Amino acid sequence: MLDASLRAVALATTGFMPVDEGDALYTAAMLAGAACPGLPMVEIGSYCGRSTVWFGAAARACNSVLHAVDHHVGSEENQPGWEWHDASLVDPSTGHINTLPHFEQTMQAAGLTQSVLAVVGNSPEIAASWKEPIAMCFIDGGHGREVARNDYLSWTPHIALGGILAIHDVFTDPALGGQAPFEEIYLPAVASGKFVDVSATGSLRVLKRV
Repeated sequence: MLDASLRAVALATTGFMPVDEGDALYTAAMLAGAACPGLPMVEIGSYCGRSTVWFGAAARACNSVLHAVDHHVGSEENQPGWEWHDASLVDPSTGHINTLPHFEQTMQAAGLTQSVLAVVGNSPEIAASWKEPIAMCFIDGGHGREVARNDYLSWTPHIALGGILAIHDVFTDPALGGQAPFEEIYLPAVASGKFVDVSATGSLRVLKRV
C-alpha cells in the first residue's frame, strides 16, 4: 500500500483519482514491475500529479522510472465554460491553463523527482519517437473520442508481454460518464486479443498484455 505520508500528498493534490482507484493503480504498477523488471512505465495525462503519486511511488519501489506525459494545458473538459474547469490552474500571465508548476510541486512534496520524469508535449507525437518497451501504460488523458483513440493506438504497441494497461474513467453506462475511454480504449484492447482483464475498481480497468 502507499505510504501514509505520500497518501496525504496525493489527497491534498487537485485531481480526480479516488483513493480506492489510486490504491488499485499502485497495485497494478507493482504487478507490472514484477512482471517486467527494469522496464520504464508511462502515464498519459498527469494533470497536477494526484494519480502520479500512487503510480510514481510504485515505480520507485520497483526500481523503475515513470515517464509522466502531459501537455499541461488541460484537456477539453478543463477549459473555461466546461464542467471541469478550475480557475486556480489558469496562469495569470497567459490567461491559459498551466498545470506543470502544480505537477512539479506535487512531485517535490512527494519526494518523487528522481523517479518521475515530466514529459511535456503531445502524447501521440511522443509515442511516435518512443524506442523501448514499457512495463505499464496508464491512460488518463483527454476524453474526446479522437484523443482517446490516438492514445490507445499510439501507446499500447509499446507495452511488453506481461505488462499492464490501465485505463481511467471507464464507464459502461453513459449516465455515469463519457464513453470514449470505454469504447475507444477498453473495448478495442479486449477485442484485439492482446489484453485480458485483471481487475476493475470503480472506473479503473487494469488489463494484462498477453
